[in-house]
Formats: sequence, C-alpha cells, structure tokens
Amino acid sequence: MKKLLGVLSAAVLCIAIFAGCGSKADGTVATDGSTSMQKVIGALGEAFMAQNDGTTFTYNPTGSGSGIQAVTEGRCDIGLSSRALKDEETAKGLVGTVLAYDGIAIIVHPDNPVADLKTETIARIYKGEITNWKDVGGNDAEIVLIGREAGSGTRDGFESITGTKDACKYRQELTSTGDVITTVSKNPNAIGYASLASVKDSVKAVTVNGVKPTEETVKNASYVIQRPFVLVTKKDTKLSDTAQKFFDYVTSKDAADIITKQGAVPAN
Repeated sequence: MKKLLGVLSAAVLCIAIFAGCGSKADGTVATDGSTSMQKVIGALGEAFMAQNDGTTFTYNPTGSGSGIQAVTEGRCDIGLSSRALKDEETAKGLVGTVLAYDGIAIIVHPDNPVADLKTETIARIYKGEITNWKDVGGNDAEIVLIGREAGSGTRDGFESITGTKDACKYRQELTSTGDVITTVSKNPNAIGYASLASVKDSVKAVTVNGVKPTEETVKNASYVIQRPFVLVTKKDTKLSDTAQKFFDYVTSKDAADIITKQGAVPAN
C-alpha cells in the first residue's frame, strides 16, 4: 500500500512539473508552494481527483514564499504556505486559511546519541554558541548546522519559535524538506529541522523539552515547535468552480482522516 501511495504521489508531482502552476483551465485546480506540504496536499489531490472524474489537480513544489508570490500574480488558484501570512501580504489582499498544523521536527543522524534538547539549547546551537556535540551529551565532534533557504516557511517557523531569526550560522541552506532530511541522514554530526509529516526512518527526531513530536503532542500544543499549513487565496478574486470545490473539500471534516494519515493535525 505504501508503495502504491508513493507511486501516486510521484504521479501527482510529475503532473505539476509538466503542467506547471499556470494552467487554470476548467476542471483543473492548480496549487503552488510549500515543499513541506507535499504529502498532505498530494494525498488530498489524489482523493479529490478520485471523487471527481474529469478533474486534474496540480502541485508545484516551489517553497512557501514562491507559492505566495504565485497566487499574488495569478499564476495559480491556491498558494501553499507552511507559515502564517505576514501583515504586508494580507495588506495586498491575500487570505490565509489554516488547513492543518504540523510539528517541525529537530532531526539528527540515527547514530547520534543525543536524544533530547531544550528549546533554548537548540537556539544556542543554531546561533553558533554551542559548536560541539559533547557539550550537549553527544560525541566530541563539530555540530554541522543544516537549514532551509530564505523564504522557506519551515525556516520562518523554526527561527520564529526558537528566537533565532537572522542569527543562524548555517553550514548549508537547502531548498526542500527532502534535501534537509537526506543531508542529515548522510552526516553523523549534522542537525536539521523538517516537517514532522515528512520525517523518515533515515533520521532521528529528538524530543524537545522532553516531548516527542507526534500528532497528539502537536494537537495538544505540548510540542512547542510547530506551525500551520496554510491555503492562500486572493480576497477579491473568485476561484473557478473546480478550485472552489477542492478548497471546500480539503477544509471540510471529510478530509480530516487523509490529513491525519499524512502526519499532520487537521484544523477542522
């Protein structure tokens, strides 16, 4: 079953690559944005197409900032952001609707003995104040800081929550959640952050303040490093019938089980 879902997700992604976000033909809903939302939005898109013969769903994984820009410029129906909209974005007539909540997991290599970090310790690590794993109970090795690129919703969420905005001393700034996970999985001394919904067995998610990142701890807010998954639309621009139908479906309780199965917490 997992293999089948993987093939379906890949198919959805391929549709996005070839069709792009610009296609807004009747019967099509085009989305663009957050790479962290890939599993959730991909599964919702598959379910929507299965229930609505003749419709096409596309997803362009460009990052939150690019997705917001795409909907602003009318290049897609719905933008996808893994952060709340900023005041200057809402001032331009954009509207953010929370689809779900997602934990931002702090990930290390599976062989790293460190299992728990406090929020303030994570901040000190990313600001370059703690540079060796031995200072937090790990091996005597330099900490390699992996993060996301400027404009990433995951980065914005992580830095806002940990109080490290514009202060992180990244070794690498990568352009997707998958790249962060892959890089950390190959470096025993690396630390990174990634959408909980996308974390794989190739990395280890540490507990934060003694709390494990799970659907339940995100839902009850005991896991503090979390952010919203947001659907972005334009206030004065009417969605096509198909896009509106998709929007109504994914924000309904009917979609809750699908969102939960992808590791996120439904807003409805």
